[in-house]
Amino acid sequence: MSLELAVLTVHAPRICHEEQVADFQKPLVKALKQTKESLYGVKPDVVVIVSTHWMSSFHHFVDATPTHQGILTAFECPELVSNVPYRYPGDAQLASLLAESGQQAGLQVVKVNDPTYVWDYGTVVPLRYLVPHEDIPVIDLSVTWAATLEETYKWGQVIGKVLRESEKRAVFVSSGALAHNLVRGPEKMPTVAEQALDHQFIEYLTSGNLDLAWEMLSQYAKAAGVESGGRHLALLLGVLNGEYRGDFLAYGQSSGSGNVVMTFQSNADSSIQADMGLEQQGA
Repeated sequence: MSLELAVLTVHAPRICHEEQVADFQKPLVKALKQTKESLYGVKPDVVVIVSTHWMSSFHHFVDATPTHQGILTAFECPELVSNVPYRYPGDAQLASLLAESGQQAGLQVVKVNDPTYVWDYGTVVPLRYLVPHEDIPVIDLSVTWAATLEETYKWGQVIGKVLRESEKRAVFVSSGALAHNLVRGPEKMPTVAEQALDHQFIEYLTSGNLDLAWEMLSQYAKAAGVESGGRHLALLLGVLNGEYRGDFLAYGQSSGSGNVVMTFQSNADSSIQADMGLEQQGA
């Protein structure tokens, strides 16, 4: 198995520059740094990331550009994310395979190779924490508004199969919020009802009940206004395909949205770690 780790991450623009992070979001940044250690610990050859801010209309896009380089100013919030340079290697070979596999599965997947394309902040912000040395190849994916949750889940299954069968060690990252009915005031939490839904969804992920998380997603996405209509979560669940268990690291607010940092390891890896812990206790 070469899908070594998966991550569900926050990308709130106010954490782009660590020195400007407010106290109420510092636990999220701490969790991202902890996740960075886990990510580098598995020695990945590639990071595949889907961002809710790469919003494609009709096609599932796969960024196969050999080198991702640009300077980002976020058009939604230029006062927070402005003049941010980045340069990451890509993986054109694996990106091409992902696109071809999606097409063979009957999905509208399109490969993009365009060095002038500038990444969105949903991609750049988490990578500044997760891959700060810009030393791991990255493949960026879009969320597709014409695609249903079911179609997006199927695309995720294709991605997961390709990554598991690849000789390369991969990390999959889903960048997006949970509840996402935005309000003015960065310190404001989601409503009590939205938080309850967020935490129930998180509980299914941490307990390994990914089938129940998938069953919940459609109604949850509508009730809590989940970012991207829940498409980034459908893609994540498809990639994981019921074989992983989540580790909860942090939950926090950003203008009424609920943001989480979680990592996912295979159930087999979790069982091995649990057995090792029991052996250590016995010793």
